[in-house]
Amino acid sequence: MSTGKETTNPARSARRAVAGRLSWGLADQAASSLSNFAVGIYVARSLGLTAFGVFSLAWVTYGVVLNVSRGLATDPLVVRFSGVPEASWRQAVAQSSGTALLVGAGIGTVCLVTGPVIGGRVGAAFAGLGVVLPGLLLQDAWRYAFFAAGTGRKAFVNDVVWGVALVPAMVVAAQVGTVTAFLLAWGGSAAVAAGYGCFQSGIRPRPAGAREWHRDHRDLGYRYLVENVGVSGSSQLRAYGLGAIVGVGAVGVIRGAELLLGPFLAVLMGLSLVTVAEAARVLRQAPRRLGAFCLLLGGGQAVGALLWGGALLLVPDRLGEFVLGDVWPAASELIVPVTLGVAGAGLGTGAAAGLRALAAARRSLRCQLFASACYVVGGIGGAVVAGTIGSAWGVAAAAACGSAVWWLQLRSALREHHHIPVPEVRTP
Repeated sequence: MSTGKETTNPARSARRAVAGRLSWGLADQAASSLSNFAVGIYVARSLGLTAFGVFSLAWVTYGVVLNVSRGLATDPLVVRFSGVPEASWRQAVAQSSGTALLVGAGIGTVCLVTGPVIGGRVGAAFAGLGVVLPGLLLQDAWRYAFFAAGTGRKAFVNDVVWGVALVPAMVVAAQVGTVTAFLLAWGGSAAVAAGYGCFQSGIRPRPAGAREWHRDHRDLGYRYLVENVGVSGSSQLRAYGLGAIVGVGAVGVIRGAELLLGPFLAVLMGLSLVTVAEAARVLRQAPRRLGAFCLLLGGGQAVGALLWGGALLLVPDRLGEFVLGDVWPAASELIVPVTLGVAGAGLGTGAAAGLRALAAARRSLRCQLFASACYVVGGIGGAVVAGTIGSAWGVAAAAACGSAVWWLQLRSALREHHHIPVPEVRTP
């Protein structure tokens, strides 16, 4: 006689499935964070403060291009093709990855043309960035595709391949000793992982399908493009403004302080990689749990950032100098404001994931434009008032204001979703 104990609990199975996908997401982000952290530390120690500032300008520019690609190609993929039949997923991935590749090739060409015009180390760095952009964006597109399919293990393996290829490439770059060499090593190893992604998925990117992809998803793509560029564009404006007001070295100092919180910043940059797909699943299966799910995501990141920042305050100067070299003395003074800024942004990204899952593109766009405006005003205004440290405190205040707006908008969007009025039927 069956006792019923063997019966599978559907709710428990669903929780285990979510936990499994999030675990692979965390593992993937850990691999990505570790490689980004290692690159930043290696370059900071190898090149010194000023050259590291030049590298940071190229890195920030890459962030803008990456968010252009995500807005046009992979964000719509995650929102509309998470948990769908494999045939639909494969067709969508071929078009979205082709779109990402096309974005990389187009903007990369612009960088190659403008680099020599700019001249100097900055121009050479931008030319190097132009060479590696297609591989960088395609590798990121595979990660989104795998998480949309619920196979985060493949994304993790792809990032590990990038990390393994990165080791010999960075050793060779160190022998050359230029910013451009480090950029080529970083992006070239990403191209290796991008090629491996084609093997993993069995899908070949279709740049020719970019027009169809854009036509079918432009309702989300345009808004996500503006929203994403608002995120990275505000960082770029702040970096350029800080460099003009205080000096290029100040950009390196800020980047050095951010590197100390690298694991959390990397998670914030790629949060939608995991959480939007999971939030979309929660919305389909248990809509009233979406708010709690988003609060858990955002609150967990905020608490984690605060704990990590508190631990950084205990790091002895000797160890900090070993890690960051000449960048450490100035960067260590920014730990508190940078930590608070990351915690505030982390809290807000939980609400952002909820708005993305609800496809509330207008609300999320308004939130992001407001948050980006606060970021630029706080970052540059703080630099005018009190230099580098003033910029860091201005960004911390901006993150708190932006997070509050994200949560207010999510609350309103959830109310609308739960209480959609039935249209009145009128008779003639």
